[in-house]
Amino acid sequence: MPRHERPRPSSSHTRASIASLAARLMVEDGIADFYLAKRKAARQLGLPEHTTFPDNAEVELELRAYRSLYGDAADAELLRAQRRVALEILLLFADFCPYLTGSVLDGTAGEHSTIDILLFADSAKEVEIFLLNRGIDFEHVEPRNERVEAVLVLETDVADVNLIVLPPKYERVTLKHRDGRSRERIKADALRALLSE
Repeated sequence: MPRHERPRPSSSHTRASIASLAARLMVEDGIADFYLAKRKAARQLGLPEHTTFPDNAEVELELRAYRSLYGDAADAELLRAQRRVALEILLLFADFCPYLTGSVLDGTAGEHSTIDILLFADSAKEVEIFLLNRGIDFEHVEPRNERVEAVLVLETDVADVNLIVLPPKYERVTLKHRDGRSRERIKADALRALLSE
C-alpha cells in the first residue's frame, strides 16, 4: 500500500501510546520530568514534532497501571518507606504547615522519585536557619514556579526530599499542576492514616 494511503492512527491512540511509553521510560530510566518522558516517547515511536502529547494525568494513569502489572513487593515496600520518611519530615517541619504532595502521595513513586513536601514560611531563610540549627545538610535547586521562594533538597536513605517553600498566603490556595489539575496534598494525620491502611 502506498505511504499516503496508509491509515493514520487516531489521535487518542497516539496519545495513549505516548502515555504508555512515557510511563515505562519514567519507571525504567528514572525520568522524573513528564514533558521530557513524553517527548522521548514520541521520538521513540517515530512521531512527528507537532504531535499532540497526552496530559500528565494520562501518564500518571499509565504509571499506576505499569506499577500494578510489573511492580512487586519490593516496589510496594519502597513506597511505604518513602511515605514513612515523608511522615518524619512532616512532623519535623510542623512549624511550617507542611504537606506531602507528588508521586509519593499519589502512589506512582519509584526508586528514582523524590519526596515532595510543601512548606509555608514567611521567608526561605527561616527554613534554612531551621535546617542549619539542626545540622541538616541541604542543597538549593532552582524553583520551576514563580510562586516558590526556594526548593531545598535533603538526602535520605530512601529518596531525596524536595522542601518546596512558599509564602503563607498560598496555603489556602489550590495549587495546580501544569495541565490545570488540582495538586493533591495531605498533612501528617492523613498520611499516618494512609500508612495504617
